[in-house]
Amino acid sequence: MTYVVLALVGLLIGLSKGGLGAPLAMLVIPLLSLVMPVPSAIGLSLPLLIVGDGIAIIMFWKTWDLDYVKRMLPTTIIGIVIGTLLLAALPDLTLRRVLGIFTLIFVAYRLISERLTQFEYQPRYWHAHLAGWLSGMGSALANTGAPPFLAYLLLQPLSPITIVGTTTLFFALVNLIKLPGMILTGVVDFHEALGSLWVIPVIIGAVFMGRWIIQRINQRVFEYVLLFTLFVTALFLLFVQSK
Repeated sequence: MTYVVLALVGLLIGLSKGGLGAPLAMLVIPLLSLVMPVPSAIGLSLPLLIVGDGIAIIMFWKTWDLDYVKRMLPTTIIGIVIGTLLLAALPDLTLRRVLGIFTLIFVAYRLISERLTQFEYQPRYWHAHLAGWLSGMGSALANTGAPPFLAYLLLQPLSPITIVGTTTLFFALVNLIKLPGMILTGVVDFHEALGSLWVIPVIIGAVFMGRWIIQRINQRVFEYVLLFTLFVTALFLLFVQSK
């Protein structure tokens, strides 16, 4: 793993936690998976994501709705357990295909997400459980737990800042819950984690950079560029074999 790629990963994590959104964070695992096995990519990025979560929690402190987190967390934990076991058991080629499919699903979700708020939504209690389970499994398998979680939140009567705060808290907890299982299954390698500690200042600086950029950039154009990048990356994961 080169210093340049690690620095880019830290930059992406920090910018995403600083408010530029899920598409940036979604680039991390596909990017790393082009040069290393999927489990190694997830294991390397997880501690760095937790660092970014800690900074984001401070920035969005108490802007969340704890009831939604409590409602979804039980089935999320089940999804994390299932996803972690699959991650440790499946061959890398299969995981690359799964990651590519998850990435394409995420791109499709982002393209239609604005229309979700226009639906005549009839809330059902099991919707939260389903979204939690899918988010947990997607997060453990490919760090793609955001689409089902955000799809559910967008259908709720929540303000934008509450959605951001609730998402921040939820995935901070998800990443912490994932950590023990990832360590036990050998996905997180302590040697690699220690070797990437120098990326932490990059993440911290990128968080504040993200806050600065978000106030000045055309968010729609920016997101479409990122979605195109994700789409191309997904095609590589699906159709190009790693060396």
